[in-house]
Amino acid sequence: MTQTSSMARSDTRALAVRATGVDRAFGGVQALRDASFAARPGEIHALAGENGAGKSTLIKVLCGLISADKGTVEILGTEVSKVQPAARRKLGVATAFQELSLLPDLTVAENLLLQDPPRGRLGLVRRSRLVPAALAVLRHYGVDDIDPRATAEDLSVGQRQVVELVRVLAGEPRVVILDEPTAALPDRQVEWLAGHMRRLRDEGCCVIFTSHRWREIESLADRVTVFRNGTQVATRERLSEAEAVTLMSGRSFAGAYPTITAQPTDESALRVDGLKSGRLDGISFDLRRGEILGVGGLAGQGQRDLFLTLFGARRAKEGTIAVDGKTVTVRSPKDAIRAGVGIAYVPEDRKAEGLFLPLSIRDNIASATLSRRATGGFVNRGAEQAAIKSIVDQLRIGAGRSTNRAVDTLSGGNQQKVVMARWLLTDARILLLFDVTRGVDAATKHDIYELVGTLAAQGRAILYYSSETEEIAHLCHRVLVLREGKVAAELAGPVGDAERIVAASIKESQDA
Repeated sequence: MTQTSSMARSDTRALAVRATGVDRAFGGVQALRDASFAARPGEIHALAGENGAGKSTLIKVLCGLISADKGTVEILGTEVSKVQPAARRKLGVATAFQELSLLPDLTVAENLLLQDPPRGRLGLVRRSRLVPAALAVLRHYGVDDIDPRATAEDLSVGQRQVVELVRVLAGEPRVVILDEPTAALPDRQVEWLAGHMRRLRDEGCCVIFTSHRWREIESLADRVTVFRNGTQVATRERLSEAEAVTLMSGRSFAGAYPTITAQPTDESALRVDGLKSGRLDGISFDLRRGEILGVGGLAGQGQRDLFLTLFGARRAKEGTIAVDGKTVTVRSPKDAIRAGVGIAYVPEDRKAEGLFLPLSIRDNIASATLSRRATGGFVNRGAEQAAIKSIVDQLRIGAGRSTNRAVDTLSGGNQQKVVMARWLLTDARILLLFDVTRGVDAATKHDIYELVGTLAAQGRAILYYSSETEEIAHLCHRVLVLREGKVAAELAGPVGDAERIVAASIKESQDA
C-alpha cells in the first residue's frame, strides 16, 4: 500500500463513509451479512475479495442504488440509509460501475453532460454547445482520443469506461466509489486513472475502489479492506498478495502463479498459414499438443481478430487452418466445434458473448452438447445431470445447492467457470482462451491457472491471450507478440519476465 496522505493521517475526527451492521439478501442468497466498512477523507481505500464476496453489493448500498435490509450508512457524517442516489450525489457522492451505465444511443457529449447540460436563458438545453462543452471537459481531464460526437455504442469498452470516469471526475465529488474501474482499460489509461485518483486523494476526497489486479491495490491503496462471504474480515495498511488471497478465500497458495508441469509434444494440433482477417496481416504459427501458446502485444494489434477467426466468428480473407495436419474449413462456430475439428472459444465478455443469462447453470453448461445426449429428439436428463455435476465439482463452481439457479445470479468468476465448463464438456482438443481471467478475483484466477495447466497436461492445445502481460509471461510455454496484425516476435518460454514481452511489443526489429 502507499503511504497514507497527511490529510488522512491528521483527520481522525470524521469519516467520509461508514457502514455498520449491513445485511442484504437477494432471494435465498445472503450477499451481505452484518457487514461493516469505514473510509476516511483524503485516502484511497481498496475493497478486496472473491467474486460474490459482497463488494459490489456494498458499493450499491453505499451509493443508494439498493437499500440494506438492516444496518446504517453514513456519508460525511450524515445518516443516509433511506436517502435516494440523487440526494447522495448532492452530498458529493459519485460512482462508476463495472457494468457501464452510458446510454448507447446517445453521443459521448450527451452522456457526459446528461445531468448538467448547457442551457440558455429560458432553461432550455442549447444543443449547439453540447459538443464544445464536452470537448472542453474531456481535454481538461487529459482525454484527447474520444470524439464527443460519437455514439456510446460505437466506442470500445475501454473508451466507454473512460467516458464514465470523466463524468465522475467532472462532478467535483467528495466521495468517489469505483467498481472495477480498470477492468476494461489498457495500461496507458490505467495510469491516467491512477493519476486522477491520487490527485483526488491529495485534494481531500475519499476514493473507494475495487480491483482484481493486486499490483493496482499495492500501488494505489492507503488501506485495504478484505471481504469474504459478505462480511468484512480485515482492514490493513500493509497486506501481501498471498495474505490477501488467504483472507479472501480461506485457502493458502504457494505463489501467485502455479508451476506449469505440462510439456508440449512435437505433434501439431493447430497450424495457421498466412491468415488475413480484420487487422490480421498474414499470420502463421504452429500450436502443439500439450502447449500453452501465449499471444501478447499492445492492445488492438489483431489479437481478438485472431481468436474470432479461428473460431469461425469472423471470416478469413486469406490463409489456411489445419487441425492434426489436415486442412479444415472454419466459416462459423458450428464448423469449429464439430467432430474432427474440436475448437472451443472462451471470450472475455462472458455476459455478452458467453452466457444465456436468464437460463440456468445447467442449461448454459449443456447448451453445446445437447445433441450428444439426445435420442429421437429427447435429451437424457439423467446422463446430462451426471456430466454437469462432475464438471461443476471439478471447476469448483459455486452453484449452491442446485444447478437450476439462473446463471445471472452467480458471481463473475463463477460465470466464467460456467462458460469454460460448457466447452470442456465438448471434449474440445483446441482451446482458445481470450482474457478469461478479466474481472475475476485472485483466488478464482488461481483456480483458472491450475485448470489451464491441467488441461495442457491432458494433451489439449491452448491459445492464451490476457490483458495482464504477467499472466502470459508465467503461464505460457511460448509467446507470439503481435504488432500491426503480424507476428513481431516469438519468445521461447517460460518467459517469466513481462518486460520482455512489452519490449518485443514496441521493438521495430523482428528479433527480440
